[in-house]
Amino acid sequence: MGNWLLSILSDPNTRWILLGCILLGFSSGIIGSFTFLRRQSLMGDTLAHAALPGICIAFMLTETKSIGWFLLGALVAGIVATFGISWITRFSRIKQDTAMGIVLTVFFGIGVVMLTRIQHSASGSQSGLDKYLFGQAASMVQTDVYVMGGVCLVLLIACLVWFKEFKLVSFDPGFARGMGLPVGALEQFILLLTVIAVVAGIQAVGVVLVAALLVTPAAAARCWTDSLALMVLLAGLFGALSGAAGTLFSTLVPNLPTGPVTVLAATVLFAGSALLAPRRGLLARKLRSIQARSEYLREEHASLQTLSAQGKMQERGEM
Repeated sequence: MGNWLLSILSDPNTRWILLGCILLGFSSGIIGSFTFLRRQSLMGDTLAHAALPGICIAFMLTETKSIGWFLLGALVAGIVATFGISWITRFSRIKQDTAMGIVLTVFFGIGVVMLTRIQHSASGSQSGLDKYLFGQAASMVQTDVYVMGGVCLVLLIACLVWFKEFKLVSFDPGFARGMGLPVGALEQFILLLTVIAVVAGIQAVGVVLVAALLVTPAAAARCWTDSLALMVLLAGLFGALSGAAGTLFSTLVPNLPTGPVTVLAATVLFAGSALLAPRRGLLARKLRSIQARSEYLREEHASLQTLSAQGKMQERGEM
């Protein structure tokens, strides 16, 4: 096992991919905790699909496959998508989840049309933009990992500096507004950080699956604790572990895509957490239910015995 791991890590390209996926999983888990607690899990999926036309427009304008330009294009598209959702919910009777579904399908449809057009153009045959649908972590290079490291650092600093504000907005926005906090600005800031995390993860897992890295580690962490600080830390660790597992398994098995395996690893962690967590796990709840039922039956049995003894004593007294 040790020799196998050393042989894998001896390849510089594999080391960069491993580091990139770990950074991606960690940053996605951190910011995904607040998205999960605010019950906006669909928002990550919406922003991921909305990023596709931004990537396509960036390529059409620059005609270069630059991760920096792609990130900028996807970031702008994600911001436009958030304003689109806000506009729909504000000026119509449509609820937010329906608005997110509308924006998701419209932006993704536009992105697929643009992607098809680019692939059939003279300069698009070698663009490789189709890899952004399901991701291609193997294409990551040293520069991409530096970008992911910067994104991870920005998200970590933001969560540390505004942790109390994010906590209030996530759990009780009404109370936060009463304290004078700019709730609207904080919510938009969290969405901006979510857009950054989504855009950073598109290259590794693609627009179709990147939302899973936001939600799944956070959902797994929620099974283990009621503390927000510990939940955020666990979500980051679960995300990093998923990224490492996805990279190592895809390296071990030929022709196994890293992105989908990373998402599957996160799903396995969630399944294990949902089953084995000491307080919220299914097994723990089942055991507590069995114990409560046993206690109830013991109390009923003791009550019946007491009533029976009292009845016998009364019969003896009458005799």
